[in-house]
Amino acid sequence: MMVRVRLPTHLHQYSGGLADVQVDCAAPATLVEVLAALDARWPGVRHRLIDEQDGIRRHIRIFVGSAAVPDIAAPVGEGEDVMIVAALSGG
Repeated sequence: MMVRVRLPTHLHQYSGGLADVQVDCAAPATLVEVLAALDARWPGVRHRLIDEQDGIRRHIRIFVGSAAVPDIAAPVGEGEDVMIVAALSGG
């Protein structure tokens, strides 16, 4: 199945400047497979999102459809988009 992934601006350098990308995963899929397909196509992306303990980095939020997911074991259904959001800071 094809999954559309929306990337935050700071990851566009890995995707050739693309904000929305498509990855191919076997159905049914989890976020694990989506991120693996994303990293296979654009190496280095997964490391920017996932820490060494396979947790989502604390400054990153990942949504599947319209729901924020707590971990990478979350299912990704046919037709659902994955949106990655990076926290902004400043002061």
